[in-house]
Amino acid sequence: MATVTVVGAGLAGSEAALTLAARGISVRLLEQKPRARTPAQSMDSLCELVCSNSLRGAGLTNAVGLLKEEMRRLGSFVMRAADLTRVPAGGALAVDRERFSATITEWLSSNPRIELVCEEVQRVPAARPAVIATGPLTADALATDLEALLGRESLAYYDAIAPIVSADSIDWERVFFASRYDKGESEEERRAYVNCPLTREQYQAFVAELVGARKVEPKPFEDVRYFEGCLPIEVMAERGDRTLSFGPMKPVGLTDPRTGRWPFAVVQLRKEDEAGTAYNLVGFQTRMARPEQERIFRTIPGLEQAEFLRHGAVHRNTFLNAPRLLDSTQRLRDAGELYFAGQITGTEGYVESAASGWLAAHFLAERLEGREPELPPATTAHGGLLAQLRRNPEDYQPSNITFSHLAPWQGDRLKKREKYQAMAERALGDLASWRSHQACDDGVGVQPVLARDGVA
Repeated sequence: MATVTVVGAGLAGSEAALTLAARGISVRLLEQKPRARTPAQSMDSLCELVCSNSLRGAGLTNAVGLLKEEMRRLGSFVMRAADLTRVPAGGALAVDRERFSATITEWLSSNPRIELVCEEVQRVPAARPAVIATGPLTADALATDLEALLGRESLAYYDAIAPIVSADSIDWERVFFASRYDKGESEEERRAYVNCPLTREQYQAFVAELVGARKVEPKPFEDVRYFEGCLPIEVMAERGDRTLSFGPMKPVGLTDPRTGRWPFAVVQLRKEDEAGTAYNLVGFQTRMARPEQERIFRTIPGLEQAEFLRHGAVHRNTFLNAPRLLDSTQRLRDAGELYFAGQITGTEGYVESAASGWLAAHFLAERLEGREPELPPATTAHGGLLAQLRRNPEDYQPSNITFSHLAPWQGDRLKKREKYQAMAERALGDLASWRSHQACDDGVGVQPVLARDGVA
């Protein structure tokens, strides 16, 4: 059986490589670390979470929560690593980013079916089959080669990451612990978020500072196009005085124990590691200059002496016009066995990227084993991911998974939460039926550590 070349060891590439290896397929995994990093990366280990340590909502009434549960049932290695390195985060799934990355790195480097090659890939691999999973920060040389191959259908826009502050620098007398509406099964989970309360006057002054702040401007030849789901905090502030108080600074469900009331606005901080040594400013991705970030964010109650472990930053995000270029199995049309996975396809989010990697590996493995792949049902979150990649070719935009990507609910009329629960139950039932029809073994239930013994 042919060796598969996988380019990129982020979430999508790591999931694809491990899934293929679990199917008994040899993989040559090409990754530029540690020789080179993207502007957003800070570690040499693989499968790095660069923007946040949160994999978002865990409940089945949340579309990404459903996707995670489907991934578990399909044997996702990324989800196994996430569950092993989980840290308290209320109603969300968050991980210790260093332990998570180290776990995936160990599985990849110790798997006898995976050859890890550390080099910067500058051209589309000639060897087939191949999976390109280079993420949103595809290196310039490879991006140029892709553009030559694909034409002007490849697009670029900008994304932003949020700052991280040291826990020791937070003024704990001025903040309070609470998850929204006290969500979380344990006291530790309910204390996963730190809240910085602002009065109306403090909020208005903060918004004015954001609007007037000095920003890092793009180069003249760069066309800035932000993803609506990850707008810089100052861009949101420019849309109106109350935009932030209905967005990342909304106070609903957060009762300040000192007043017994919701504040006018809040800034939420979330643990970055299990030990609680660092906190991420939730939703505070920014393109402000670093001195401006320190000056303005230190006006937030509790952060007056904040030590910034990472500043917010803006980075390029490159993705394909998937509806025009890819078939229903993430394979490039009329280019042989060349697949794309993860954010370079326009899939947005950690979880979605990993699921896209699993799908590309599954489809590719099916063909290597002599079968034409059967798509997952449109009622499932995995089917919804594929549906999104086929929509709106004239104005294709990245998207996280939502219930709108799944086949509509055709049953009784239900309230929103009940409908989503019913859609999730339908999805898991249909996923089980789909899996029972597959003639293959995707390694579901195989423990990753067995790769050392040549079993996985």
